[in-house]
Amino acid sequence: MGVQAPNRINAKSFGSSGRTRTYNPSVNSYQSARLKEKASPKSINEEVGFLLRILADQGDALRGRLRRRKQLKLKVRETVGRAFSPEEKAQLYEQALTRRSPAIYPALVLALNCGLGDKELRELQWGRVDLRDQFLVVGETKTAGGTGRTIPLNSFALEAIRNHAHWYKEKFGRLAPDWYLFPFGKPQPTDPTRPCTTFKTVWTSIRADAGVNGRWHDNRHTLITELAESGAGEQTIQDIAGHVSKQMLKHYSHIRMEAEREALESIVNPREKRGPVGQRRRSA
Repeated sequence: MGVQAPNRINAKSFGSSGRTRTYNPSVNSYQSARLKEKASPKSINEEVGFLLRILADQGDALRGRLRRRKQLKLKVRETVGRAFSPEEKAQLYEQALTRRSPAIYPALVLALNCGLGDKELRELQWGRVDLRDQFLVVGETKTAGGTGRTIPLNSFALEAIRNHAHWYKEKFGRLAPDWYLFPFGKPQPTDPTRPCTTFKTVWTSIRADAGVNGRWHDNRHTLITELAESGAGEQTIQDIAGHVSKQMLKHYSHIRMEAEREALESIVNPREKRGPVGQRRRSA
């Protein structure tokens, strides 16, 4: 899915003249103005890129000029995040089950077992969930690599979604393919034709009561870390999680190497750790 520029943004934001040379300072001014509005550098880069594409040939010329001056993109600070421990996950699940919202527990299970992002979860529809063959298909995402990926449901996720489906049918009468798994309305959902707006409010409460520090996005990071520790390769991780940055893949490769090292070390018995008998005699 292409980046959608905000409705209030248009080519005039970059200058009133059709000549490319008038746009250069306007791009910098736009970046500064958006930063003052607390927009993230990543979002600003996406907006600028979208508008440069709209400008066609003028945009290409301006893109080249900005790239040469190293002004095309704002620096994005990418944090890998943290992975929750098994004990922390158990606490989060326990707290999620106590909430009035029927959505947060199955949503948390999918985040921790399927690696779905916030938007992917909120916009997940029943037509993309196959309970018989035990998989789900992700809808449109920000990247081509994330859109349409098929993710198997493990036994834990399958049980959570089946229970949620049972509740859903009692609440709304059926599971329509174009209805959302996590409908609009709080604390109780009221409109299955609209997706819920956020999980972050209830997540903040769950996190605090569980005594766990972390972002909602760290649920996804936790799954990817666990996959890396299990020895899953980069392709498997990307097939499940979608787009993963080079920095994060490097981090997960390190985790995988350490897991493999520990596995190999575990087969070394105490006698082997002391070294060969002949070697001990020579060093004596």
